[in-house]
Amino acid sequence: MLIGPADSPAARPVLATLGRLTTPLTPDDYLGLIDPLLSARHPAGRVTAVRSEGPRAVTLVIRPGRGWSGHRAGQYLPVGVELDGVRHWRTYSLTCPPGGGQDGALTITVQEEPRGTVSPHLVRHTPPGAVLRLGPAQGEFVLPQPPPARMLMVTAGSGITPVMGMLRTLALRSPAPGGVLLLHSAPGPEDCLFRAELDDLAARLPWLCLQVRHTREAGRITARDIIAACPDWRSRETWACGPAGLLDTLEEQWAAAGVAERLHVERFRLASLDAPDAGAPGGRVRFRRSAVEAHAAVSTPLLHVGEALGVVMPYGCRMGICHSCLVPLLDGRIRDLRTGEPHGEPGELIQTCVNGAAGPLVLDI
Repeated sequence: MLIGPADSPAARPVLATLGRLTTPLTPDDYLGLIDPLLSARHPAGRVTAVRSEGPRAVTLVIRPGRGWSGHRAGQYLPVGVELDGVRHWRTYSLTCPPGGGQDGALTITVQEEPRGTVSPHLVRHTPPGAVLRLGPAQGEFVLPQPPPARMLMVTAGSGITPVMGMLRTLALRSPAPGGVLLLHSAPGPEDCLFRAELDDLAARLPWLCLQVRHTREAGRITARDIIAACPDWRSRETWACGPAGLLDTLEEQWAAAGVAERLHVERFRLASLDAPDAGAPGGRVRFRRSAVEAHAAVSTPLLHVGEALGVVMPYGCRMGICHSCLVPLLDGRIRDLRTGEPHGEPGELIQTCVNGAAGPLVLDI
């Protein structure tokens, strides 16, 4: 990870003084102009290598900059890509252990979606040296510490990617886990991500049992297949990632057996931005540095309020993934537009794209 002198405690008073001179920009904004990897406010990473993972997939090796704050095995990474002057955000599972691989580098594995916009670009047009914006690692589909003694992992297609990060993490552990059974399915041998590495791990790690199913020949994994392959599935902690049909089947089976709490599922979908009660009160929002204010309904994102007043608001994905819209809250409370929950403390950095006013408040912008 790139660590510069701007991270040191001694530099903070200097940066605070410079910040008053450079407002509305910050010293961090200027550092980002020199090198995107120097920005802590808008984290970025530089692609150092691109490895083929088959006919339609690649692994990107990314050296993160100053703003990267680490991850847990199994989490996903928001990635911002510039296409024709527009930044698009997508999330991809981190396939490296916490702390990164060699030299602290991160890895994500991207499989090209036939009708996608971002994935074809990343797979076919991302050379070493390319700079990508990075959001903070997210997700609760993670490997606990310490890991349970016996685990079952059920994956299909690109659902193997978060589990690959877990397996690579477990391979570094000492002592080794008690036992892991991985049931993975892919259309055919050529479509199986990490197949050579999976075979190698299974051959040299006595605690890992690997079963790969090619669905073009044998059909999709069913509940009966899981019971046959893993008779003690009820007593194992299970992680599953793949198509909705597979995950629905597993959830029904685990619930019927009364062990739903042992099943951990990752679905590749974004949280909906449902507005809270439209009748709830909003508040007057003051943008301190811009010297403007207005009343805002609780269901209106603070990002939209500022933009309507002509405030130059930072933004990225506009849907709560990338954290590019962070602004300091000086006073008041906000309401999360996804959950309806009020929160916020003075000095907290808040996401303006997914929060509304829960009463009068002041933002430091």
